[in-house]
This record gives sequence, structure tokens and C-alpha cells, in this order.
Amino acid sequence: MHIGVLEDDPSQCELLLALLEDGQHTARGFGFAETFRDGIQRETFDLLLVDWNLPDGTGGEVIEWVRANVGWHLPVVVVTAEEEEQTVVDALKAGADDYIVKPPKPLELLARVNSALRRSRPNALEILRVGDYEVDIQRERLSVSGTPVTMTQKEFDLAVLLFQSIGKILSRDHLLDKVWGRSADVDTRTVDTHVSRLRRKLSLDGSRGWKLSPVYGFGYRFDRISN
Repeated sequence: MHIGVLEDDPSQCELLLALLEDGQHTARGFGFAETFRDGIQRETFDLLLVDWNLPDGTGGEVIEWVRANVGWHLPVVVVTAEEEEQTVVDALKAGADDYIVKPPKPLELLARVNSALRRSRPNALEILRVGDYEVDIQRERLSVSGTPVTMTQKEFDLAVLLFQSIGKILSRDHLLDKVWGRSADVDTRTVDTHVSRLRRKLSLDGSRGWKLSPVYGFGYRFDRISN
């Protein structure tokens, strides 16, 4: 999974990134709340780790911004040296899903991160197998008949959403919100462009028994077709 880390201490940030990568996650670090908010709007993260005391704000303010602008589906874990009970309460009230006191214990950190990810995706399978397609959600890999497909992060995120929604009609606005976030500076034409690329890269034209079709004036539907 891809994780965003907000930590103003460079050595602490480097440690957290290393621990997450040891746990087979990818991660990106930010030192300021402002750049963190910008990053969230430009990049899709599966979970956020947030320090409490920051040069340009507090962890509570950041979490409240995430809940107001991104939503409640994105897990947020506070990682801080603050041990006071009131700070823990404030973090949870702001919308944090968990709270870890520094220095983090490597195995505990990964266990809590993975637990938060599972809670946020209770119905998600780590590997989806649909016909010739295999989607490894944890490792962010998609293959067709055993051959890996090169994809951008957004293309993969969009593919996962489609493969988890077989037979459902999905609006362009829904796809935009889930993959890019409601605050992203893009429009539904971006969705159309990515859908077109996926259809081509994955042969979702019916030739492999699966078809990604437009629903006029609304969005798309991903279905199995009869030969």
C-alpha cells in the first residue's frame, strides 16, 4: 500500500519510511502540513501517518482537514512523542484511527498500520482473480494471463475499483472521487482518458470475455460478456 508520512524531523521521517518499506509498503514523506495537504490532492494514499506537533500547525488541524476534504475512508494514524491522555483524546476526536507513541516499535507500527488498512477495506481481497486477470492489491501489480501490465498509480487504483465493482454502474463523479479525491484539481475528462487507457492496456473490449462500456451521460460499467 502507498502511505503518506507527515513528520518534520528528517531523521524520524527517514526512519518511518524505512520501516514502512521493510513492511512491503511504498511511502512518501512530507515535512510541513502545507506540502502534505498539497501532496494528498495530487497523489493517492491508502493511509496517512501524522505527527502531532508541526512547524506550521498541529496534527489535529491536519486530520480535520483530511476528514473535511478527503473523507473518512482514508485511515489516519498519529505518530508522536506526546503521551498525555488529553492529546490522545484530542487526536481521536479530530478523526484519527489510531495513536502510536514515539519511538515506534517496528513490528507494532506495521501491525497497527496493517490493522488500520484492513478496517478501512473490510471487503477487499488482497488478490482479485477475474478471468485472465490477477490483481495483487497489496503489491500493486496487475497481470493478464500471467504477464505483468505496466500501469501508472492512478490507472492501477482505477482498475482495482472497477474489478471490485463488476456489474455495477459507476458514475464519472464517483470514479473521480474515489481515485483522485474530491479536492483534486481535475475533471471527469481525466476519468475518460484513464478509462480509455485501461480498456486498451487490459483488452477490456470483450476479446478476453470482459468489457468496460460507457453508460451514456453517466459513467461506466464493467461486465462479463457471453462469447
